[in-house]
Amino acid sequence: MVSIPLVRGVSLTLGLALATAAIAQQAQTGGQAQQPAQPSSAATLNLPQNPELFGKSLPSVVKATAIVNGEVITQTDVDQRLALLSIANNTPIPAAEIDRLRQQVLSNLIDETLQIQAARNEEIEITDADVDKTVARVATNAKQTPDQMAAYLKARGSSIRSIRRQITGEIAWRRLQSKKIESSVSVGDEEVQAVIDKMNASKGAEEFRVGEIFISANSTNEQQALANADRVFAALQQGGSFVGYARQFSEASTAAVGGDLGWVRPEQMPDALAQAIRQMRPGMVSRPIKVQGGYSIVAVQDIRKILTADPRNAVLSLKQVTVSFPQGTNRAAAEPIVARFATAAQNIGGCGGAERIAGELNAEVVQSDDVKTRDLPPALQEMILDMQVGQATRPFGSIEEGVRVLVLCGRDEADPSAPSFDQVYAQLNEERVNLRSRRYLRDLRRDAIIDYR
Repeated sequence: MVSIPLVRGVSLTLGLALATAAIAQQAQTGGQAQQPAQPSSAATLNLPQNPELFGKSLPSVVKATAIVNGEVITQTDVDQRLALLSIANNTPIPAAEIDRLRQQVLSNLIDETLQIQAARNEEIEITDADVDKTVARVATNAKQTPDQMAAYLKARGSSIRSIRRQITGEIAWRRLQSKKIESSVSVGDEEVQAVIDKMNASKGAEEFRVGEIFISANSTNEQQALANADRVFAALQQGGSFVGYARQFSEASTAAVGGDLGWVRPEQMPDALAQAIRQMRPGMVSRPIKVQGGYSIVAVQDIRKILTADPRNAVLSLKQVTVSFPQGTNRAAAEPIVARFATAAQNIGGCGGAERIAGELNAEVVQSDDVKTRDLPPALQEMILDMQVGQATRPFGSIEEGVRVLVLCGRDEADPSAPSFDQVYAQLNEERVNLRSRRYLRDLRRDAIIDYR
């Protein structure tokens, strides 16, 4: 098996385009709400994923492209969603890939249309207010107003209408799952207890935080599906965002959360995927793997040992001190200030010294509690693990976005106990909902009347 590094950086534009999924899941559903994916505990710090360390160690013509059960998808819809994909990956789409990606985007829009129509047929209402609320939250995450975000998207060939439609599709599908699928899924108490007993018996074994991009295949489109999976893999090799491609191309219900499967043990997965992830380390992505019903590309984001203390599970209290530079400041002008910052950080004198340094350097201080060590970028994790409470990291960041230090104000070690009954129940329930959702979407495609133009 060949694996490649997984790109971990997430740009501002990616956050704007991709944050919709997790937010959409928080909308009220017609039935019991599914537990949304938890955001990173380090999100409030807005940390760069690959920081440079300083100091010494311590529009197209509108025309019909497809008509789905009487509802038109235009070429403009396709082009604007394609532009959104480019924004999400923060890179232009290669000319040689545009035609293939346009077909894939059209397929995604057809599925999205079928999901919205199915929700409408079940009398599930998604109001403008529902979508407005999510748009506002996405814009806030990108440090923009909705109007600014609309202008930003328009300037890059997309539109606020395109992202609103995507949000509508995500809310519709989530509420439809709640009404038609989740209500019919049953998980017995004895099944949950069996999993907990198995975990206790497996104490010390490894489990993996896994992402998946699933592309369905059958006897009539096997070669085409594999070719599509190979092209997605090639795009990931060239620096494409796994989360972005999962949201746009994965046909699993986890697409809405960037393909995140959560923490799993190899024995919980199909044999082919289990064999693959056992050979992978954090930050690696697999080639397409043949599984029942199609092909999967998996990414290993993290590894931990079951019910075993891990210092990266510690919950931190941090202060971040940021020195910003005027636009256009060159490195030579910034280096003396950075050097003063590094010296001050080495002699910070405890967490209370953050404000003193900030006053001396006209810096900004941000307090952030309940930050999990493993949610920090890898380079910062390594520094934090070796620090004592009251110490500061080396300066990191960039001249353009600000040079920062993190001051460790507190560390609470996590209890490596077994997950609760409710947590195991939720995981088993999600796995079954995911499987039934794939089948349900397959049935919607089979019964649809689609006219291509």
